[in-house]
Amino acid sequence: MARSAIARLGFLVVVMAIATCASSRPAAAQDDTGAPRVAASLTILQLNDVYSTVPVDGRGGLARVATLKQQIAKSGRTPLMLLAGDFLSSSVASTVFKGEQMVAALNASGLDVATLGNHEFDFGIEILLQRMSEATFTWVVSNVVDTQTGRPIGGASPYLVRQFGSLRVGIIGLCLSAEEGIARGQLDRVRIDDPFDAAAKYLPLLRSEKVDAIIALTHLTYAEDRALAEQFPDIDVIVGGHEHFPITAVVGRTLISKAGSDAKFVARIDLAKGAQTGPGHVDRFYELIPITSAIADEPAAAAVVAAYEGKLGPELDKVVASTRVPLDGVTLRLRASETNLGNLVADAVRAEVQADIAIVNAGGIRGDRVHGPGSLTRRTLLEMHPFGNVVCKLAVPGRVVLAALNHGVSRLPAAAGQFPQVSGLAFKVEAGAPAGARIRDVVVNGEPLALDKTYTVAIPDFLLLGGDGYGMFAGQTVLIDAAFGTLLAVALEQHLAGREVAPAIDGRITIAR
Repeated sequence: MARSAIARLGFLVVVMAIATCASSRPAAAQDDTGAPRVAASLTILQLNDVYSTVPVDGRGGLARVATLKQQIAKSGRTPLMLLAGDFLSSSVASTVFKGEQMVAALNASGLDVATLGNHEFDFGIEILLQRMSEATFTWVVSNVVDTQTGRPIGGASPYLVRQFGSLRVGIIGLCLSAEEGIARGQLDRVRIDDPFDAAAKYLPLLRSEKVDAIIALTHLTYAEDRALAEQFPDIDVIVGGHEHFPITAVVGRTLISKAGSDAKFVARIDLAKGAQTGPGHVDRFYELIPITSAIADEPAAAAVVAAYEGKLGPELDKVVASTRVPLDGVTLRLRASETNLGNLVADAVRAEVQADIAIVNAGGIRGDRVHGPGSLTRRTLLEMHPFGNVVCKLAVPGRVVLAALNHGVSRLPAAAGQFPQVSGLAFKVEAGAPAGARIRDVVVNGEPLALDKTYTVAIPDFLLLGGDGYGMFAGQTVLIDAAFGTLLAVALEQHLAGREVAPAIDGRITIAR
């Protein structure tokens, strides 16, 4: 993580560390007779951004999460498992099953309520509707509307009211807007309303239901969650997603929790009725629980997970190429700096259509790990890019290239999926300059970028459709569109096939902080 990002999240990391240490205590010590949270009527178990049903690097695994929920229920608590979006995509298995395996595993694991994240739209609306119909859990979505019915998509509830002993709880679900990570082409018959407008509409309805606690189940950026807490201070807990690292904060009197990704942690939040009634008067007890091999797999959930893993077949384990050096696919670095894996993917995209340059949004490169030297299998390549994106080729003036680069770095020092990994060009970033005017000294194949010159640019169709806010490509000359392009994962395999590679960081992106 960049030094500035560490400083910005410093107090959050401290809180996370305290919670992690606390969770290592025996369960009995956490729930002694005199412990304050024993009086809680409800135990929330939070997941968000879960892309794998199985453990990743030894942590996570939905069968272990199922065991955790059962253990808490057996201890006399009332668990409610919530998922704050992003789970139908992206992963190796989701590339094959289009999220079917995730719904099946979450059903078996005892998920109670979910909202939508941006990756629920990756396979289009019809697949999303199918997956929603397969779920045995409840969907709560306050701001994603089916324009054919005027109601929340897929029969979701705009809000929920549930009774837990003496505690009456209201839940709304909020998804981020299309500009944050959903390509316009994925939104046929769907309207995503402003999440703040939806909150303003439904929170008064919850208050009229005489609830004691309000939970916002959100897939928004952390900045948006903070703003939500500031604008609607009667929200007791924001169970959030989108960021891939644990965050715990209190804004005003609202607790904001994000549990990381891939079920490596589960956030436990116990709610107890306070001395006064109504939202804003509940006690909250927080714990971040690591999901490790210390928690056994629940057999029924494990059987569902294993069945889908077995269906993937040996074809995914075919060796395609090899690398002499580690490939850096760690999310926080990919989304804020040049990495050698980012260079490799951008080179493959550029080579596929023989363009002057390539721009690839870092959020499209997945895996969140360093791939060690050695063989690269098809499974590994799909981990790197599990989406069904297609390589497109455009002809654009240099000013559009400059606009794209400025947009890509506009959220620095924060790590963001729109950050550009590039090929065929180099540039400098003045991170302290205003957003939209940070790019300096762009060089294309050894020559300074000319604003009026036309360049051929290779990009994923996700960007062509305006994904991650890359609206500057709209209306430009398209030489190869999604109907005729090659899947990015296929382009990466073809670029590597039979080769031994050793990509390096070679100065394509220089950031002055």
